[in-house]
Amino acid sequence: MKLKNLLPICGLAFFLSACNSYKQVPYLQDPETVNNYGREIPLYDAHIMPKDLLSITVNTTDPAAAAPFNLTVQTPLNAATTTINTASQPTLQQYLVDNQGEVNFPVLGKIKVGGLTKNQAEQLIVEGLKPYLKETPIVTVRLSNYKISVLGEVNHPGSFTVTNEKVNVLEALAMAGDLTVYGLRNNVKLIREDAQGKRQIVEMDLTSSDLVLSPYFYLKQNDILYVTPNKTKARNADIGNTTTIAISGTSILVSLASLLVTIFK
Repeated sequence: MKLKNLLPICGLAFFLSACNSYKQVPYLQDPETVNNYGREIPLYDAHIMPKDLLSITVNTTDPAAAAPFNLTVQTPLNAATTTINTASQPTLQQYLVDNQGEVNFPVLGKIKVGGLTKNQAEQLIVEGLKPYLKETPIVTVRLSNYKISVLGEVNHPGSFTVTNEKVNVLEALAMAGDLTVYGLRNNVKLIREDAQGKRQIVEMDLTSSDLVLSPYFYLKQNDILYVTPNKTKARNADIGNTTTIAISGTSILVSLASLLVTIFK
């Protein structure tokens, strides 16, 4: 086959390869899948799980009446401190949810909050406090240790605290500085543990718009995202290791040859 006939074929092959590579890069392709979705997607609300750390405050018009339900952390006195800042607010006691999903609340004792949303837990405590207060209290429940972790082929891997108790996959990756050029966008793994301790690994495709409709789009507390490296990264790592070994071996041989020359002079 003549060279002039080979050139168009090579050019077409290169063009098709470039198009195929590009399709693996953009996020959320084919958005019509989501835009034409007929059913209503429910709003996400975090559920309380074992080992969650809760901040629970009770408020009434009479602060003295609510005081027994707002335990404060006892701060040890420092002998070197001679003045007390009376303007500072006391630190409220936080509640660790045990493996049975319960917290030990003042007066009420053990209450089951595991599996409840924040609003459901607030209403549960309000109903429990009604016999002890002359008015309906305002109860606020917050998750103090809502965090997720992102690792693998991202620019800034680490653990991140989420203050609003709601974060999706794309927001988590944005916190980690987005994927590197070596990250596989169609193979991001989500590692999750449920309230019973069962673990699962879910593979997600960031290039597909179906991700937005997935039940795993919003992350739960303590979820882990792992971005898989592509073959180029693995190949580069292998080349780096091989090069290091080769350089080390060459250095040893040169040193040995120099030693032999010195001995047999």
